[in-house]
This record gives sequence, C-alpha cells and structure tokens, in this order.
Amino acid sequence: MSITEVKIRNEIIKSPLNYIGGKYKILPQILPLFPKSINTFIDLFAGGCNVGINVKANKIIFNDNLIYLIDFFKTIHQQNLDITINHITNRIEEFNLSITNETAYKNFRDFYNETRNPLDLFVLIAYSFNHQIRFNNSHKFNNPFGKNRSSFNATMKYNLEKFIIKLKTINAEFTNLNFDKFDFNSLKSNDFVYADPPYLITTGTYNDGKRGFTGWNEQEEKKLLQILNELNNNNVKFALSNVIKHKGKTNHLLLDWIREFGYTINYIKKNYANSNYQTKNREKNGSLEVLITNYKPYKPATLF
Repeated sequence: MSITEVKIRNEIIKSPLNYIGGKYKILPQILPLFPKSINTFIDLFAGGCNVGINVKANKIIFNDNLIYLIDFFKTIHQQNLDITINHITNRIEEFNLSITNETAYKNFRDFYNETRNPLDLFVLIAYSFNHQIRFNNSHKFNNPFGKNRSSFNATMKYNLEKFIIKLKTINAEFTNLNFDKFDFNSLKSNDFVYADPPYLITTGTYNDGKRGFTGWNEQEEKKLLQILNELNNNNVKFALSNVIKHKGKTNHLLLDWIREFGYTINYIKKNYANSNYQTKNREKNGSLEVLITNYKPYKPATLF
C-alpha cells in the first residue's frame, strides 16, 4: 500500500457528490458514537456515502433506492481510477461542456437519459444546478443547468479521486433496495445498522415523492421505526439520524417512539439552515438534530 493510500485510509473522506442532508460535516460527532468493533455495517440510506465510506468495519453494505446512484458507486468501485477520470474528461470535451454552455448541458442530459452510463450521471451532476440529483416520475434526470456556477472543477476531481482510492480499500457491497425490502435476517449482534432517512418534518427534493421513487411520509416513518424495533429485539445495534424539531415543528411520532422504548438520544451540533436554496425565513439553530441509538455510547442528555 502506498503512502497516499495509508493517509487516505486514516482521514475523513468527503463524498464527491453534493447530497442534500449529507453528514460529512458532523462525522466527527457521530462516528465516535458508533460501536468500536463492527463486522457488517449497513448504510441503509447511503445517499452520497459520506458515512459508510468513513466507517471502520469488516464489510460495508451501501444501500439506496436511487438505483442510478448505486450504479455509479458500483462502477467506480470496480473500475480503474484512471479509466474513470479519463471517461469524465473525455465526455466533457466530446460534448463541449462548460460553465456557460447550457445547450451542451441539455444535449448531454438527453444523451444520458437515453444511454444511462453510470459515469455520465456524475458528469451531469458536475454541471447541474447546485450539483444536485433530480429525476422526474419517468426516471429522467431533470435538474437544470448550473450556469456560471457548476463544473467539474479541481475540488470535485480531488474529492472524487480520494473517494475512489478509499472505496477500493473497503470490502463493499452495493444494493438498491427500498429500506423495507432489505433483508436484515442474517445480521448478528456484532453487525450495525445506520439509518439516515429523509426527515419527516423537513422538505427536500429527496423526499417529496415527485421523482418516481418512494417519497417520505408518516407511514414510511412508522415502517422504519418498526424495523429498528425488530433489530433491537434481535440484539442488533442501530443508530438513527433525524431531527426532533425544525423551524417550529416537532416530530412527535419520533419523540413518542424514543420514550416508549427507552432509546438513547445524542444531540448533534449542526445547522442546516443554508442547505436548501428554497428555504425562506432561515434561522440559526432552526433544527434540533439527533442521533438515536439502542445502546449507550455515553451518558445522554436529558430528553425534554
């Protein structure tokens, strides 16, 4: 293993994707709360994979119901790094993509929607508005052009290269299942499930149910909480990221569940006020974010 690989193996890696609700900034808070020894780690709502890529475990399963996202991660895991980077740069040149060429972007978006090459999805994201991922009900990528803002810049390339190098050191598996279709039956007491679902009392493009993928509502929340209860009954540890309060709203369903089953609540210092460009009347400390566990990593704060 090279010195570079050793360094990357031991540092916190940032996803190359700008995924809404990504946990990169709070990893120093949540990673120490995970069990010290993990056999199989399940990243149930993997998203940009910021959490799973940084967890120490014998095996990591990245799962997300956004199948095109999982196809991308599978491809960069299997494929040579240089081939991946060359494909991206060749596509940019082939379609004349730039920070100002909206016509080229739209042509390439049409091309991707017809061909579905997993690496082309990343190229699209690089030039799309806010580097976001959006599909319509027909599973066509429909995020608009990021004029004068988005491109495959040096920072994005750097993050991608480091991510791929780290990913290739991991015993990884990728699945594209809805969370309630995942098979938890084989998990043992030394395995660990991390759930970072869409938040019931917030709004984002990932949970509005308008992309042709399952949205998030109270019924989905209840299904997830029941699954976590079953894991607890089977002596499998879990951690759930969520918010209890957000801009005057309270997730009473979540609070009642925590109280009923006596789970541990760990408060996270994080402000998502600026994570969504559509959010109006932004306020500091607008969200009370937590990590809920069925074990006690440390003495929890008093639940209000």
